[in-house]
Parts: sequence; C-alpha cells; structure tokens
Amino acid sequence: MKRYVVLAIMVALCSSSVQAQFRYGYPYRHRQPSPQRQRFSQLPKFTPSVNITFGYGFPNLDKVELLDFYNYYKGSVSQTGPVFGTVDYQFSRTMSIGIMASYGKVSIPYYDYNAPASDPAVLTGKLENWSVMINFVRYIPVVTDKITPYMRTALGINSWSQNYIDQSGNKAVNAPDPSSFAYQVGLGAKFKLSKNAGLFLEAGYGKYILSGGLAFKF
Repeated sequence: MKRYVVLAIMVALCSSSVQAQFRYGYPYRHRQPSPQRQRFSQLPKFTPSVNITFGYGFPNLDKVELLDFYNYYKGSVSQTGPVFGTVDYQFSRTMSIGIMASYGKVSIPYYDYNAPASDPAVLTGKLENWSVMINFVRYIPVVTDKITPYMRTALGINSWSQNYIDQSGNKAVNAPDPSSFAYQVGLGAKFKLSKNAGLFLEAGYGKYILSGGLAFKF
C-alpha cells in the first residue's frame, strides 16, 4: 500500500514539474524575438520625412516616338535629358508617395535613301516632352542608414510638342501626338552623405534606363 502511495506522489510531482515547464519555460521560449525581428530592431528609429531628388536620365527613351518615313532613314539622335525631380512624403519605413516631373528633348535628321551620303538631311524631327506622374516608392529596409535600396513605380501623363521641318524650314507633316500615358519603373539605391543629403543611382525603364542625382531629406 505504501508503495502505491509513493508512486502516486511521484506521478503528481512529475506532473507538477511538467506543468511548470510549460507554464514558465515554453511561453518564454516562443516569445524570443525571431531573427527577422531582431534585424529590424537594429534599424534606426523611423520618423516621417519629405524626400526631394533631382536627377538626370540616360538615354532619353522618348526617341522611340519619332516617326518613320518611307524612303528616308534616320541619322544620329541628339537628346537632352530627361531631367527630373521628385517630391515624396515617406509615411512609413517602407513606403512613400509623391510627384515626379520630367523634361526632355530629342531631335533626329532624316536622309533620302536614294541621295548621296554627303547630301544634307531632307527632314529634321524634334520632340519636346513634359511629364507629370504620381510617384510610388517602396523602400527595402537594411541594417544601416547609409544605403537605402528602393523600387519606383511612377504613372502619369505626357505633354508633347513636335515638329518635322524640311530643308526650307517649313513644317513637313502634321503628325498626331505620341501617347499621353507616361510611366517610369526602376530599382535603385540612395547613398547617405550627411544627415539631410545624399546621392542616388537607379536603373529602370520608361523615360530612361539609367539615372543618377542628388537626394535630400527633411
């Protein structure tokens, strides 16, 4: 009889010990921060900011909107920009929204296939563009405030001015404006130089393929 009493006491003590482990051990083990949470806890404290950038893109992809003419071939493209600026409000560590505006100009000579190569251009085509886009930027948090990778999606409208001028200086063709839809997508990074200033580099497609410039944070 005593043996059964001792056995019952041992079972009760073991049960109590197991319950204590579940009560005081495992919950604390589950509450240990994950590696991802530990990584984010090392990031500098976030405060909302206004971000301003000024950049220059290359090449000016508006050149693809220049017309083709039968029996004429295109010469070398001359281009300006696009030069662009953005103003964004960064309301979280990973997201900002704002406005992106750009300006660019391209021109190209057209030559007659049947004329000698030394002959002057038959036509000169010129395109001038302004665009305004809503700018969404998705930031990729990293454990440093010196480099900030990001993804850009900008969507908006184009405003065009175009002319095709012949050798006499007269307008040669009344062409419809290119698409009014403007966009730029990109993947880039900002490099912090001081508390409020830095540089950025970006690769993408839309208005340009590569760009770089100055970035400011307020």
